Amino acid sequence: MSPAPSSPSTPRPILGIETSCDETGVALLRWEPQAPGQGLLAHALYTQIKLHADYGGVVPELASRDHVRKLLPLVREALSQAGLTPADLGGVAYTAGPGLVGALLVGAATGRAMAWALGVPAIGVHHMEGHLLAPLLEDDPPEPPFVALLVSGGHSMLVEVQAIGHYRILGDTLDDAAGEAFDKTAKMMGLPYPGGPALAKLAGSGRPGVFRFSRPMTDRPGLDFSFSGLKTQVLLAWQQSDQSEQTRADIARAFEEAIVDTLLIKCRRALQQTGAKRLVIAGGVGANRRLREELAAAGVRDGFKTYFPRLQFCTDNGAMIALAGAIRLAHGQHQDESVQVFPRWDLQTLPPAA
Repeated sequence: MSPAPSSPSTPRPILGIETSCDETGVALLRWEPQAPGQGLLAHALYTQIKLHADYGGVVPELASRDHVRKLLPLVREALSQAGLTPADLGGVAYTAGPGLVGALLVGAATGRAMAWALGVPAIGVHHMEGHLLAPLLEDDPPEPPFVALLVSGGHSMLVEVQAIGHYRILGDTLDDAAGEAFDKTAKMMGLPYPGGPALAKLAGSGRPGVFRFSRPMTDRPGLDFSFSGLKTQVLLAWQQSDQSEQTRADIARAFEEAIVDTLLIKCRRALQQTGAKRLVIAGGVGANRRLREELAAAGVRDGFKTYFPRLQFCTDNGAMIALAGAIRLAHGQHQDESVQVFPRWDLQTLPPAA
């Protein structure tokens, strides 16, 4: 594939690097504000699922070492897909946080070194801003203002988005996030790693109404999330059951329904509170079929529009990092030559994009 030639009005491609946890993602994107869904030139992804499966969860040191092995081959693969060379790049964006510190350092050091060698600007991207902006990769992107439900890994949060970089957290995770609850519940019931997708698949064969679990923190005001109690309810139900395959599926369905109903209730509250008519859903749990169907149906009933990234961009990926970085680089934002990462990073501290 041959890239279109650059001109003064055509921005040069941005390399995006994602290494916050257990997926190595790389993408090349030319930011076109008028057609954001058309600017993605290439993307490549390597997942470490097999590496961590024997341990039942991510081992940080193994994750970091695997990023070292896989990152540069993926960069070469993406450049080859797009028909580009490193000299064609106009900038580099990398995930600077939040995430596992060792994994973050691999992407940050590589991205910063490439930018220095090529003489182009580099910028560290907030991982959750990447997820938040992922729907802008689609042909019908949302226009601010909107409310975003971010359900990725250890994060479940509702964010009011007035503009890119103008974020106000409406509700956050108090303990277990939705994704963590999926994974931990699946592990308790003996499902293979990664547990969340396995549990969601099993829920499809569960019978409705056999079990029912509470919808956490929906009986009180507020938009915060807490799923640790729900996880305990499921554990007790599983321990006291006959632990048959059908019972496992029935519990999985009831658990998934509780998660989805809770997220739906909180989303509707956030929309009512802000007056927004657009809802963005992003992050790994955003790939859940039941969640997508229920939120889309609620939007039709209540008069708001829902926006999802395509399934491959719900989980961690380089395209969302390239996009977030390209937008900020286009507005003149970049970092110095130092390599800095932020395992914890408040989304609300980001500067406006413009």
